[in-house]
Amino acid sequence: MGRGHHEASTRSRGPGASYDRGMRTEIDPADPAVNFYRMLTAVVVPRPIAWVSTLSEDGVPNLAPHSFYSVACARPPIVLFTSVGRKDTLRNVRATGEFVVNLATARLLDEVNDSAARFAPEQSEPDELGIVMEPSKRVAPARVAASPVSIECRLHSATELGDSTLVLGDVVLMTVDEDVLVDGHPEYDLLDPLARLGKDEWALHAEVRSIPRPQRPEDIQDHQRRD
Repeated sequence: MGRGHHEASTRSRGPGASYDRGMRTEIDPADPAVNFYRMLTAVVVPRPIAWVSTLSEDGVPNLAPHSFYSVACARPPIVLFTSVGRKDTLRNVRATGEFVVNLATARLLDEVNDSAARFAPEQSEPDELGIVMEPSKRVAPARVAASPVSIECRLHSATELGDSTLVLGDVVLMTVDEDVLVDGHPEYDLLDPLARLGKDEWALHAEVRSIPRPQRPEDIQDHQRRD
């Protein structure tokens, strides 16, 4: 883990709980002895996965997972993912202006993980791995047939950030399998999405808890009284 500076810290076990003194390790991203990428991805968890399908300029299908992924804007809908390094996905998106984010699910773990291998640009991950694709509706790259959700996007912008590139995509269409909908809304348990953790770890079958979101301070007090 490299060199780290230890300092005492105060830890709380919850409201009204007693405190104890612990030790905290300081990790400097500028320290050459530290693999800060591994440290960062171990604590920014769990991370959803953008399983991105694209087409090269020559029409070669590409499919790769990106675990730096989120929603950038609600209206208009824009999603984002980050390409760490200059990967085929990034090259294809810049060349064609289109991509599809496929939901990575627990039952597709092996396929998602295998598609992270460094295939040559002229190789198609779906073809090499036997992943069945099907046509998208509004963009040229195909979607993963076994994935219950596809988000079809056109490139909004790509911003260089050090060794990485932040890719923003305007969402032009979402398709959702009816089998994962309950009253017209995607159900988390039925989606059963994958999430990335640190090292080679993945999060599977996460526990779901529903808690009303407070709109006012009074809502918090009401919630505490109910508990």
